[in-house]
Amino acid sequence: MSLPIKPANSCAFDQISLGEVMLRLDPGEGRIRTARHFHVWEGGGEYNTSRGLRKCFGYKTAVVTAFVDNEVGHLVEDFIMQGGVATDFIQWREDDGIGRTVRNGLNFTERGFGIRGAVGNPDRGNTAASQLKPGDIDWDHIFGQLGVRWFHTGGIYAALSASTAELTVEAVKAAKKYGTIVSYDLNYRPSLWKTIGGLKKAQEVNREIAKYVDVMIGNEEDFTASLGFAVKGAETLGHIETDAFKAMIETAVSEFPNFKVAATTLRHVLTATKNDWSAILWHDGKFHESKPYPGLEILDRVGGGDSFASGVQFGFMEFNDPQKAVEYGAAHGALASTTPGDTSMATRKEVEKTIGGGGARVVR
Repeated sequence: MSLPIKPANSCAFDQISLGEVMLRLDPGEGRIRTARHFHVWEGGGEYNTSRGLRKCFGYKTAVVTAFVDNEVGHLVEDFIMQGGVATDFIQWREDDGIGRTVRNGLNFTERGFGIRGAVGNPDRGNTAASQLKPGDIDWDHIFGQLGVRWFHTGGIYAALSASTAELTVEAVKAAKKYGTIVSYDLNYRPSLWKTIGGLKKAQEVNREIAKYVDVMIGNEEDFTASLGFAVKGAETLGHIETDAFKAMIETAVSEFPNFKVAATTLRHVLTATKNDWSAILWHDGKFHESKPYPGLEILDRVGGGDSFASGVQFGFMEFNDPQKAVEYGAAHGALASTTPGDTSMATRKEVEKTIGGGGARVVR
């Protein structure tokens, strides 16, 4: 049974995401603590899916977020415009001149190498996006009048503040009201929840949002921490056995029968720069596994899961086929891990070549 996705010609947008977009400062091959130069990118777990769908797959996408009306805010806006993602729903907040009441988020992230893992050091307190609240966004206009085929948000944004959790609930309810497919990436981050209620609050918020989700994305830690489902058979080095994940998903969909799809990447972290990589997706009582990518060499792992999510969304919107969805997701995520920055630099042609088993010979 396919997903009930609206036809493209009935909607202004194929996909819209809700989340915070930060300025990423990347020290390249070096360390944050010793850097003298940073390369800058934009990035945000929810937004990254919209950019991937636009730049890699050519879909019409937009992001709902907020920035301070200053030079940094407009720098991030410029990155978003370069990515082709519509800025119609960005809200602007007045600059107080010092960032005392509202500011733009920064994310210092180093890539890691070999035995040295990647490190993220976000600086996002009191940001404009974290202060968005219910009533700030006209969801009836977006979903009811303009029309959207797919809405995506996630657990990172819901964890930024009490008001973003409430706004996320408001958004998924509105999307469901107008027949838009809702996907949600659990993306559990203990550091985001520790001062606002910890694990108990994370589960309370995520379980409320889960009631309105069609496509749930997350790994074993996400499902266990965010939704409270136990999993047996998970190892300690970022690896989960396929059978254990299947058992956990079967438990989850029995409690949340509204889940039409559940999916995750399966990563065995050999080193920071080499992972065994694949993906699995549940739909309509059946599991679909992608081709494996053993020993995937990684330049920058940040955003690989978001590119997986956007590939899954493309596979359903383009073909409404779960096997193609998991293959596009896995290949897109793998390719995104071979380039710097949070967002995908892959093309649809490259994704399809990867799915088909194409090699890494020079293309001339």
